[in-house]
Amino acid sequence: MMPTGAKIVRFVGWLFVGAYLGAATLPLSWLVMTSVKSKEDSISLRPKLIPITGTEPDRESSGRALVFHPTVAGYASLGDPDTATGRSFFHYLGNSIVIGLISTVATVFIGTGCAYGFSRYSIPGSKDWLFFILSTRFLPPLAIVVPVLMMYREFDLQNTHLGLILLYTSFNLSLAVWLMKGFIDEIPLAYEEAALVDGYTRMHAFASIILPRAAPGMAVTAVFCLISAWNEYGFAMTLNNQGAVTVPVYFAGLQGNVHGLPWPQIAAGALIFVGPIILFTVLVRRHLLRGVTFGTIKQ
Repeated sequence: MMPTGAKIVRFVGWLFVGAYLGAATLPLSWLVMTSVKSKEDSISLRPKLIPITGTEPDRESSGRALVFHPTVAGYASLGDPDTATGRSFFHYLGNSIVIGLISTVATVFIGTGCAYGFSRYSIPGSKDWLFFILSTRFLPPLAIVVPVLMMYREFDLQNTHLGLILLYTSFNLSLAVWLMKGFIDEIPLAYEEAALVDGYTRMHAFASIILPRAAPGMAVTAVFCLISAWNEYGFAMTLNNQGAVTVPVYFAGLQGNVHGLPWPQIAAGALIFVGPIILFTVLVRRHLLRGVTFGTIKQ
């Protein structure tokens, strides 16, 4: 039988976890409620928190939380073409998916190869090179937006998916190199030496020995790089005005709506927008848990 003191400690612990979970999920819960409200309910001065179906008498005079009638109009409006471009929200979501996924895959694999070189080979001035790689993230991205824009115009890369893919890959590469070097350093060199003795080539040993064991680190790196590319706004707005506009820029463009901001549409779009990130994180959750604790326990 559990002692009374232990029960109290356990209850307080669960109470704290529940309170933190409620506070952490409050913004997402508010988005869910806003996405199924009408525009009038979403901008009402009195918070309308309780969804019901059917008719309900008006309670504007009461001090209690008011009810609202759920509607899917916010989700339905995402398929409507934008008045300025003639394209719907799902077109911009497709742009974000293509740019985010390709740049993330490129960043992780290039960063892993670079980190392997720094980890396994004696490179003159390797510490200086690593610091130089990291220093590319010191400046705010918008501090170099003008030279990047001029360069992109010279190579005709503005308004293209390739332009943003190259840019996001370049900016996230330093993070990938530093993260992956720490993970690869934790993989014993004896594994590769044994493979080389057995007749493996260096490339075969890298693919068969290093990559499977570095999978947790690659998962962690991929999550960070995908979130960075997924949410990036400054370059996506500056370098594009039609061809490769992403969802953050689409949301910003809704501010010019003559009828005011369509909050239910924005909330519905935001929920769909965070869906791929949540799905990707769930798919790599096993590697993610192992990755964030990699190297903390010596065997």
